[in-house]
Amino acid sequence: MKVSVFGLGYVGCVSAACLAGRGHEVIGVDVNQVKVDLVNDGKAPVVEEGIGELVADVVGSGALRATTDVREAIANSEVSLICVGTPSEPNGSLCTTYLERVTEEIGTALAERGGRHTVVFRSTMLPGTCLNLLVPILEKAVGGTAGVDVGVAVNPEFLREGTSVRDFFDPPKTVIGELDAASGDVVAELYEDLPGDVFRVPVPVAEAIKYADNAFHGLKIGFANELGAVCQALGVDSHQVIDVFLADRKLNISPAYLRPGFAFGGSCLPKDLRSLVHAAQRADVSVPILSHVLPSNADHLQRAVELVERTGKRKVGLFGLSFKPGTDDLRESPLVELAERLFGKGYDLRIHDANVSLSRLLGANREYIETRLPHLAQLLADSVDEVLEHAEVCLVGTKDPAVLAALPHGDGPVIVDLVRLPDADARRAEPGYMGLAW
Repeated sequence: MKVSVFGLGYVGCVSAACLAGRGHEVIGVDVNQVKVDLVNDGKAPVVEEGIGELVADVVGSGALRATTDVREAIANSEVSLICVGTPSEPNGSLCTTYLERVTEEIGTALAERGGRHTVVFRSTMLPGTCLNLLVPILEKAVGGTAGVDVGVAVNPEFLREGTSVRDFFDPPKTVIGELDAASGDVVAELYEDLPGDVFRVPVPVAEAIKYADNAFHGLKIGFANELGAVCQALGVDSHQVIDVFLADRKLNISPAYLRPGFAFGGSCLPKDLRSLVHAAQRADVSVPILSHVLPSNADHLQRAVELVERTGKRKVGLFGLSFKPGTDDLRESPLVELAERLFGKGYDLRIHDANVSLSRLLGANREYIETRLPHLAQLLADSVDEVLEHAEVCLVGTKDPAVLAALPHGDGPVIVDLVRLPDADARRAEPGYMGLAW
C-alpha cells in the first residue's frame, strides 16, 4: 500500500520504517526540516534499538522517503497515519493542537486531490476526541462525509521505547477502531500476518484501550514499588514475594477481578488491606496507592446509592446480600453496606437472597449483621416476586437464575444493574435500565 505517516518522532519514525520494511511504500511527513533531511539521508531522527539500520535499509531501497509537503504526501498515498504528539497542558488536560492542525491540513489536501483516502489516528487521545473534534474538522476541510467520502480509523500503538521495533513486528495485540468496515479493512491490511490478536472495535473503545493499558502499567509499577518499600521496612525480601505472586496465573496475573462490577468486600480483602496500610504507617512508609484502595472502593459503592437517588423513587428492592454468590457470608459485604446506607436514608427497602436466612446465621456472621443491619429481619423477603411487587427500583447484586428469570423488561421497576446482567446489552436500550459502570 501507499502510506503517508505524519509526525516523525518515536511512534511515527518507527511506524514508517517498519511499514516500509513490510513492503509498503511510505512517505514520512514532518514540519521539522532537520528530521526530514535525516530520514532522506538514511538516518533515523530518534535513538532506538534497530531503527538506524532499518531506516538506512528502507530508504536505500526506495521504500521510505520524507517530506515537509502535506499535499505531496497525500497525492502519493492512499492511507495516512497520524502520529503527532498529544502532550499534557499545564492543567493536565490533553493538548490536541497538533492533531487538529494536521487533520485540517490533510482534509484540505484531500479536497484538492479527490478520491477515497483513509485517515488513521495513531496518536493517543481521549475517547470522544476523534468523533467529536477531529472528524468534524476533517469533514469541513474535505467537504464530505467521514465513512463515505473519506475513511477514518483509530489505531493506537503499543510500542515501548527501547524495544519499539521488536514490538511493532511482534505486537501484544492490534486494535482497529473503525468508523466503517472499509476503513477498518484498510488498517487491517497494513498489519496483515503480524502475530497477536486483532480487535476491530468502535472508535471510542480504541481510544480508551490505550489509556486502560497505560493506567494499569503505572498502577502495576506503583503497586510493586509500594509493596517493595513495605517489605523492606518489615525485613522481607520483596523480590521473593513478587516471584511467588507472579507465579499465580489463576488469580494474580490473569483476568480474575479485572472486569468492572460492584465494590469488593468479604472477610479478607478489606481486613488485609487495612492491616497492610497500618503496618506501612507504623514503619513510616508512604503508600498512597495502597492507602487509597479502600476509599476508592467506598466511592464505587456510593455510585450505586446515587443511582437510586437519581430515580427519585422511594420503594427499593435489593437482590443479593452475601459478599459472594452461593454463600451466606455477610461479613463486610458491600451489599450489606449498600442496604445500610439506603435504609439509613429512609428508603422503603426489601431484600432477597436465597442463601441468606436469619435463622441460619451463626457466629461472627450473625454478630456482624446484628451490628450493621439489626433490622434485617423486617427487610428480608421470602421470594423474588415479593420484592418485585414492592419495588419501584430494583438493585440487582446477584446472577441467581431465579432472579434473572423474573426480572421484567420494559414497563416495571427501574433496574439498577450492579453485576452486568447477561442481557445487559439488550437492556441498555430500555429507559428503565441503569448500569453501574457500563
